[in-house]
Amino acid sequence: MNYTPEELYALGIVLGDDVTVHRSVQFFGGEYLRIGSHVRIDCFAVISAGDAGVTIGNHVHIATYVALFGASARVTLGDFCGLSARTTLFTASDDFTGATLTGPTVPPQMRNVTAGPVTVGRHVIVGAGTVILPNVTLGEGAAVGAMSLVRTDVEPFAIVAGNPLRRIGTRERRMLELEQQLGS
Repeated sequence: MNYTPEELYALGIVLGDDVTVHRSVQFFGGEYLRIGSHVRIDCFAVISAGDAGVTIGNHVHIATYVALFGASARVTLGDFCGLSARTTLFTASDDFTGATLTGPTVPPQMRNVTAGPVTVGRHVIVGAGTVILPNVTLGEGAAVGAMSLVRTDVEPFAIVAGNPLRRIGTRERRMLELEQQLGS
């Protein structure tokens, strides 16, 4: 069972045409969320948007159990990207060194939080179980292997995987030709 467009509009979400969102998806900050056309968001996803906004492009698939924690900075998902099951994207992260306290119940002056935008470029595919941290850009056409930890930018059309993340190849660019055919 899916949300109706009217239910999504009532949450403050701006959306395009042909958007399918499973009713179990949880939204926070809907008034800061923009969803393009031809988008599918599968069951049990969580999308949290702050005033910097979360923008989801056209022809995007967000699989089951994906979490977009965008309350602290902007999140942009480019056209034709796909986030596989259990991908988690963070725009903020506490300092884990022990030099400060952590968690949202602690006063801000006693924490050291790194916050920054996350941009997932056009035609990017992210494998299952991947974690993406703040201040990261995944360049156009990049592919991230399953169970990876992404702490730094990824070059366009690079194939990367692991923890630590390493480049393992280069993607073909034929998807750009197919995109042009789709637009015809």
